[in-house]
Amino acid sequence: MRKPLFLCGAIVVLAAVSPAFVRAQFQPPNPDELKMTSDPKAPGADAVYLYHEEIDHDDKQSRNYYARIKVLTEKGKEAATVEIPYWGGELTVGSISARTIHSDGTIVPLTVKPEDLLIEKQNEVEVGGETYADQVRKERKVFTLPSVEVGSVLEYSYLLRINDPRSYYESPIWEIQQKYFVDKAHYEFAPTGFPGIFWRPILPSGASVKRGAGGQLSLDVTDIPPIPDEQWMPPIESFLYSVRIYYGGLALQSVDDFWQAAGKNWSKDVDHFVEPSKTIRDAVAGLVAPADSDLVKAQKLYAAVEALDNTDYSRKKSTSELKQLKQKEVKRNEDIWTQKRGDSNDMALLYLSMLRAAGLTAYANLVVDRNHGVFDANYMTLDQFDYLLVTLSIGGKEILLDPGEKMCPFGTVNWRHSDAGGLRQSADGPARTVTPTQVFGANTIKRSGELTVDPHGGITGTVQIVMVGQEALAWRQWALEVDAAQLKKDFDSGLDKIVPDGVEAHVDHFLGLDDPDSLLMAVVKVTGTLGTATAKRLILPGFFFETRGNAPFVNEETRLEPIDMHYAEQVTEQLTYDLPPGLAVEGLPQDTKVSWEGHAVYIVKSKSEPGQITVARVLARAFDVAKPSDYQDLRGFYQKVAAADQGQLVFTVPASQKGF
Repeated sequence: MRKPLFLCGAIVVLAAVSPAFVRAQFQPPNPDELKMTSDPKAPGADAVYLYHEEIDHDDKQSRNYYARIKVLTEKGKEAATVEIPYWGGELTVGSISARTIHSDGTIVPLTVKPEDLLIEKQNEVEVGGETYADQVRKERKVFTLPSVEVGSVLEYSYLLRINDPRSYYESPIWEIQQKYFVDKAHYEFAPTGFPGIFWRPILPSGASVKRGAGGQLSLDVTDIPPIPDEQWMPPIESFLYSVRIYYGGLALQSVDDFWQAAGKNWSKDVDHFVEPSKTIRDAVAGLVAPADSDLVKAQKLYAAVEALDNTDYSRKKSTSELKQLKQKEVKRNEDIWTQKRGDSNDMALLYLSMLRAAGLTAYANLVVDRNHGVFDANYMTLDQFDYLLVTLSIGGKEILLDPGEKMCPFGTVNWRHSDAGGLRQSADGPARTVTPTQVFGANTIKRSGELTVDPHGGITGTVQIVMVGQEALAWRQWALEVDAAQLKKDFDSGLDKIVPDGVEAHVDHFLGLDDPDSLLMAVVKVTGTLGTATAKRLILPGFFFETRGNAPFVNEETRLEPIDMHYAEQVTEQLTYDLPPGLAVEGLPQDTKVSWEGHAVYIVKSKSEPGQITVARVLARAFDVAKPSDYQDLRGFYQKVAAADQGQLVFTVPASQKGF
């Protein structure tokens, strides 16, 4: 996670000395646990945690984990694969002990050496609906328990330790909810003696963190429900039962007092860092002309910053590499400009400095990346913030800008930074804020084309997919990380998920890929068999890109968590079908309009002409986040959309062609 500069008071020096804890030891097989076939407190569960424990040693920079899990179904055997967070070269995973206990009491120990057992895995997670390229890579280490059967009890423990004393040891976050129901769990943490130790609990009723006489923190919980598995959830870590433990001095104050003081310190540091030096003023003078309007000046400076090497999209160089290049670590704002490189937050700070050097009014914004979490004012630390934005004030209007996002057009903000909580500067001083939401007209996808249909339902043709806003930004950024062949392959993979069965769609080329200020178009070649031919009729799906039944929420009857669809958008499909001679139109999708007032609208129109029909579909969604209390209205809307998407194109086959 990228950390912004100036996290005042967020980093502490860890002292030594804390009471020693003894981690849980393996227990003699419990006959009642071995006989279990289900858990009445978790009906239908594939597995349950009988016991989970985490013991954190601040002075030793280590954490001990212990778990005992009952496997109840075939699917529950997945619990035998244990994933461990991977923090890079500074982390050691050691003291692994594990065994499988069959229901008859037979014990199968894990005998493989940890160094032979652990493998690094990289996972790509799609996070953006149809934004196929918008992916997050997660790394972890994995080991698997042996000889697992339905009815087995799995028991394991391991130690995590940070080896490099220079590494920052993060205070623990106790993740109370797990993939499976938890019967009992215990957590302990011994801080290093700092008086300013705080915790932010999200706990079930009746549970609370206890503080011992020596400062140790402990928590015991029972009957914890599993992590919800719902479509389009927000960063779930922000809503699950958890305890965030952190150090801080300012946090001794009330919530409002803390953010007022922390905001002032942060703002003061930002202003000091971005104070334009002679180097910055000279650079700005060479980039803008006195006759330029304020808006043109801001656009020119934005383009200059975007052209620099953003190391979040290339590669950060080591200290030795920087020395070879005669470069240095960024300590002053002008270092970013003179070295022509920096990370995303460096770019935002440089841009802010250049705007001020040009005489423009501009402010810093510090926000939580919505793909990582949700701003929590009661979590009194600036550590929760990820990203810097810039607010430009021109003519009494404010423009939110995202100069740290490579390939991001002037005036566009990555969805992760919109509708995001954080801090901002202003003429009245720093304050908490939420950045504006995005309007659906700013994020559009239009799929249009002309397809030729033969009497048997075969099709050929070309489809243009034009993207504006978030979809275009995601693909342009992905193009910075992969070569042209891989980009086409990834785009085709996304198409495979939405084109009809029997049809192949392959991108031929892109237009506007290198120009963030233009439309991004993918030209796609389509071929295959679309329809079903009978003796008397040819039947085609009414909507080419909706045949897979991808409408969300239709099968989810209830909702526990908020709905986060990332950003508002409008998706349009308009396809023209050229028909073979003699094919008569018998039925078309019915013209339809479905509205969820103030939130979304769905419109269908079709038109028939001699030898040709055109079908158009529009789904405009004006919201990005919805509450669970809105779910039934939301679901009702998407159910109507799904039903309307079942419309078909029905043609009568001429008598002369029957029998083909």
